[in-house]
Amino acid sequence: MTRKTVRIAMNGVTGRMGYRQHLVRSLLAIREQGGIDLGDGSVLWPEPLLVGRREHALKDMAERHGLDPVADVSTDLDAVLADEAVDIYFDAQVTAAREEAIKKAIAAGKHIYTEKPTATGLDGALELARLAQAAGIKHGVVQDKIFLPGLLKLKRLIDGGFFGKILSIRGEFGYWVFEGDWQSAQRPSWNYRAEDGGGIVVDMFPHWEYVLHELFGPVRTVQAQATTHIPNRWDEQGKPYDATADDAAYGIFQLEGGAIAQINSSWAVRVNRDELVEFQVDGTEGSAVAGLRNCRVQHRSATPKPVWNPDLPATESFRDQWQEIPDNDAFDNGFKAQWELFLRHVALDEPWRWDLLAGARGVQLAELGLASSAEGRRLDVPELSL
Repeated sequence: MTRKTVRIAMNGVTGRMGYRQHLVRSLLAIREQGGIDLGDGSVLWPEPLLVGRREHALKDMAERHGLDPVADVSTDLDAVLADEAVDIYFDAQVTAAREEAIKKAIAAGKHIYTEKPTATGLDGALELARLAQAAGIKHGVVQDKIFLPGLLKLKRLIDGGFFGKILSIRGEFGYWVFEGDWQSAQRPSWNYRAEDGGGIVVDMFPHWEYVLHELFGPVRTVQAQATTHIPNRWDEQGKPYDATADDAAYGIFQLEGGAIAQINSSWAVRVNRDELVEFQVDGTEGSAVAGLRNCRVQHRSATPKPVWNPDLPATESFRDQWQEIPDNDAFDNGFKAQWELFLRHVALDEPWRWDLLAGARGVQLAELGLASSAEGRRLDVPELSL
């Protein structure tokens, strides 16, 4: 087959998500499978160009994965964006650095694919979407969770009419992130400093926006309570610091059509559920509980009839009364699946809807969530447009 190469500048690839999910499990995995079959006798072949500040770390990464430690590594973003051989700019930097870098890439005429949130505020996120539209480039935002096996199964149930009228969605996300004193933290310290763009609301509300929007409908109102449960943490060097960003948020979202979603997000909760995130969907005809990989259902015809009596022990296992949804398909890594769709969008102009305007909706929901928490009231979520 003829190989068509696409050169992708990957900025922030030394970070956890940029490295593991986007480089190793997405672009390098696409190369390992032989590229993307375009259906015309050719394959699309991604060529990563690793960009960042730590040259030694980039070179080591390149050598470890069979890339050229000279030609495929750069610490000069301006030079990379001036290179006509570069087709796509990908950003996985800290949020505070993302907006200006994407502006530069748009001005250089590069297609844009980026992690979320796309900017630190709604005005900046909308400006990026408008600049990209005016430049006539392709642009996309990572919305990986809708490509997870559990949510793909849930989407199949929704599309098949399993639930009847959907009444409510209950989401539980989170785990205990160690403070860093006696065990190292699983997340970088900047996540807990508001001045560095940290906070669980700005991190997770953009996820909840696209999950709700894609599966159930647009969010029309938000009422949230954000808090900092753990006020003191220790950084990567073992030095104590004040946690100025929220580490937990409790949100209620009213959706178009009337369904109510309640989602708890916390980095200060110990897990007593089957997966790190689970969504329970209740409808008139049935219910489902979906996680990252699994999905269980209970149809109306198989719903038990419990009676409240606190004086007697439970005589039945409620969990055992649910039915597991089979895979019935081969599910790929969610990040890789979306990368493939975006690369096909760039190469073949195939349909694509997860653009910078969709990313701006996530920033909007986070901004309104924080405002709702600060003001103690429910806020409307206006529809965005360019």
